[in-house]
Amino acid sequence: MKERIKTWVLALLVAGSLVESYYLIYRLPGSDSAILSENLYVKTDNMGPEEKVENLLYPDRMIIHMGGDKHTLFYPDSTFYDLILGRLKGRGFESFQRRPVQDFNWDQIRRENPGIELSFGAGIPVTLLQRVMQLSPDSLFEGESIDRIWIYNVKNDSKAHAVFFSTRGDIVYEAAKADLTVQDVQQHVDFGTNWMPYTAVNGDYYVPEQKLPLVEAELPSGMYTIEQMQSNLFFDAGSTRYIPEKDGSKIYTDSKRSLQVDQEQNWMSYSDPAALPAGDSTPAKDALEAVDFVNQHGGWNGTYRLASTEEDKQERKVSFQQYYGSYPILSKPQLQYGVINLELQQGTVSSYERSLMYTEEDQAVKTLVNLPGGEELKVKLARISSSSPVKDLIPAYIPVEQRESLRLVPVWRVTLEDGSVLTLN
Repeated sequence: MKERIKTWVLALLVAGSLVESYYLIYRLPGSDSAILSENLYVKTDNMGPEEKVENLLYPDRMIIHMGGDKHTLFYPDSTFYDLILGRLKGRGFESFQRRPVQDFNWDQIRRENPGIELSFGAGIPVTLLQRVMQLSPDSLFEGESIDRIWIYNVKNDSKAHAVFFSTRGDIVYEAAKADLTVQDVQQHVDFGTNWMPYTAVNGDYYVPEQKLPLVEAELPSGMYTIEQMQSNLFFDAGSTRYIPEKDGSKIYTDSKRSLQVDQEQNWMSYSDPAALPAGDSTPAKDALEAVDFVNQHGGWNGTYRLASTEEDKQERKVSFQQYYGSYPILSKPQLQYGVINLELQQGTVSSYERSLMYTEEDQAVKTLVNLPGGEELKVKLARISSSSPVKDLIPAYIPVEQRESLRLVPVWRVTLEDGSVLTLN
């Protein structure tokens, strides 16, 4: 009997020791576990679904040149934009020839030659562009980033011309072989015949000849919680501690990583300075790593486009622009919303920023409004140009936070030569 009791006591002591060891290894706040269990990282409610990088790579606008100095524009998520882009994705481009941009008279081509111009904003690496277009680049072209593609016809020429513009600004690459006929290009151009006419200004931007109708939307909104973000960003959310800040923001840290939340701006900034560098880094690889990181740490709460992959000293900044329908949502000092920003060091994400606000797009209340166009818009732009020349003009949305909703107000986004951005509505 005594032996049996001793056996039970010994078993209880062993079991208690194992439980105590478990808590010492895995549950004490701030402890560094020698072994990381997969169960430590439990995904809670995501901010949105995962996304393929191919769905984030598309032009911010499509300019249709019809000859006779006539032009029109198509924007993402519109019928003719989707139709033309879908067809171009299936055509092959190869045998690229490197040429100085001065070899072409672009003003004359813009006025006289029927063509399609795809704008990629700040640019997209060729190795990423290959994921959505049939390109066969050589090693020189493969290392470039492209901010424009111009496909056009030349009078009395039996082949279509396709030119890819390097973001460096002084070099273009012309595809000697393009799987497009002159008839293909003309058919695409003809889609713009009965569309809104635009006037080209200095070859930099385009002004609609009439008022531009846009949808103003009011969307029910909500907030993701700090607990949700902690679960998405830390291996063990229970090991974090709270550090109050004088400016009203909140900081949570597990001694290695930190999460800062600005509750006035509904904005979060995550930092992981101790992240181990992966080593190899290129604009394309960093963009892919950024997409994977967002997929694994929150997801995509809407429609986004890869906006830029800028290199700054030892870091690369990758930004994704949110869209509502055909147009981008602009972040502003009073309300940061509509962008996801990441910084990478040698291929590893060290910083991650985004809004904590979400909207219910399927419950939007929509109203049709008009942005100014024609002479009214030209006069306003002329006044602005007196301080710095206008370099770009595009419709966009300004977010306005209301009690339980977010209102998206249509505006003209005006970019000046000095880099500053203004809005007109």
